[in-house]
Amino acid sequence: MTKINGAEAMVRMLQLYGVKHIFGLCGDTSLPFYDALATLDHDMQHVLTRDERSAAYMADGYARVSGRVGVCEGPSGGGATYILPGIIEANESSIPVLGITTDIATTSRGRYTLTELDQKSLFRPLTKWNGVLDRADKIPETVRASFRAMTTGKPGAAHLCLPFDTQKEVAVDPADLWAQPEHARYPAWRSAPDPEAVRAAASAILAARQPLFICGGGVVIAGAGAELTSVAGRLGAPVATTISGQGSLPEEHPLCVGVVGSNGGTPPTRAVVEQADLVVFTGCRAGSVTTERWRFPAKSTRIVHIDADPAVIGAIYRTEVALVGDAKLALRALDDEIAARTAEIRRGNGRALAAAARKQKYDAFNRLAGSSETQILPERLVSELHAVLPRDAVLVCDPGTPCPYFSAFYPVQEYGRHFISNRAHGALGYAMSAAVGAWFGRPQAKCVAVMGDGSFGFTAGEMETIVRHKVPLMMVVVSNSAYGWIKAGQKTGFGQRYYSVDFTRTDHARVAEGFGVKAWRVTDPSELKGALAAAAEHGGPSLVDVVTQPLHEAHAPVSEWVA
Repeated sequence: MTKINGAEAMVRMLQLYGVKHIFGLCGDTSLPFYDALATLDHDMQHVLTRDERSAAYMADGYARVSGRVGVCEGPSGGGATYILPGIIEANESSIPVLGITTDIATTSRGRYTLTELDQKSLFRPLTKWNGVLDRADKIPETVRASFRAMTTGKPGAAHLCLPFDTQKEVAVDPADLWAQPEHARYPAWRSAPDPEAVRAAASAILAARQPLFICGGGVVIAGAGAELTSVAGRLGAPVATTISGQGSLPEEHPLCVGVVGSNGGTPPTRAVVEQADLVVFTGCRAGSVTTERWRFPAKSTRIVHIDADPAVIGAIYRTEVALVGDAKLALRALDDEIAARTAEIRRGNGRALAAAARKQKYDAFNRLAGSSETQILPERLVSELHAVLPRDAVLVCDPGTPCPYFSAFYPVQEYGRHFISNRAHGALGYAMSAAVGAWFGRPQAKCVAVMGDGSFGFTAGEMETIVRHKVPLMMVVVSNSAYGWIKAGQKTGFGQRYYSVDFTRTDHARVAEGFGVKAWRVTDPSELKGALAAAAEHGGPSLVDVVTQPLHEAHAPVSEWVA
């Protein structure tokens, strides 16, 4: 059988894993790979981006909503360094993204070749799986290994580097081109917790006066909403989420408290955490934001921890019982065990606690959301946008102003991934590109990117990509002429000494129109809902530039500032 070259082998392997979209940017070292994509018969679409960071963020958004591995690619040198931020974000967020970088030829190493970079060392500490393919015949087994690593256990990102000569080397036996199709999606090869640990966890929970579930992104990744609903309902236990855990339980469910923590949490939701005598962290790392720097819950609170990654259990809180495994299987086993011990159940007042927290939170929010002040308050933007979007919309919010407001007050009404924010590292420039990826992954949904004006400056060039691919993305820019999060921190922690955080206001609508995007600019609160509705109904790309109250003057749900 005639052997094939490395570039063709890579394309064939991606096709075998059901890859439909590859997000990336061209470069000299990628020429053989691009030629293979151009000449071979396949059903994959290459989405040319204007920045490698954007390509990785698109792959991230795609993977989050589709349940499939996201794929991005870029060339050597600067391309490899630019693609890295998105790979790091995906890996730390347990999202399987495969970053393919090309490289100079192996024979050119150590000769001061343009764009030479030790890519293996660069990506090693920041990915779940990492490899440089110096031999073309190793491509099939290496691709299989990377997909297996990305989708099993705790999902994560992988990096594959393809040197120029490896791409051209004719050394791959077509008989070696086979895939493990179960690794095209995640989570794959789910693991269940030890039955003895399940019994111990049930005993701990049943002995509690008021248990509380705090659910992270692991519940959404596992698709464990039904199991969570069943066990929480059986116990009458309230359910709170992290920002990434939104969609674990629809916020209209009577047991849903909403987001807790220092970003998006509020005093009423914190009160529910304070009243719990046992917390079940589920698919959640119990990090600094979720626990408000490890203060809520208190260190004395009894803890049951469910996670696919054993390393996070007991890292911060003393854990009474650990359930190591997939959240769906763990919650199902826990529910079955508790159902068999009905006589021991002491139903908590979770519905009353959740209802009181929601009422207090939204009473305060609605007073501001209904304000007709001459400047547009962020609360009003959240309320008006929610009113014009469908229930199943996918909202992608950048850090800064959008994340705390929308995570706190934009109710996710469906199970699953409908709210996305890059919570691992919080880099600006994420929302627009990730929302593009989300649309490719879920084209039937209305996808919306909400970003601050600082973030817009990072990523405006991708509007050309959006227009070229006719992506019907709705974009909202929160315009307050500052890096607002930092300015708010300078206000509360550094005596209002504002230094190097302000910039000139941009007319983002005119910028968008220059790219061919239908755009509106709003400064009057009475015109806001109409502009948002028109943008939501527009059949193509749209952008609404909303001039808002500066974040350092606002009432953001960020505990460090509220205090």
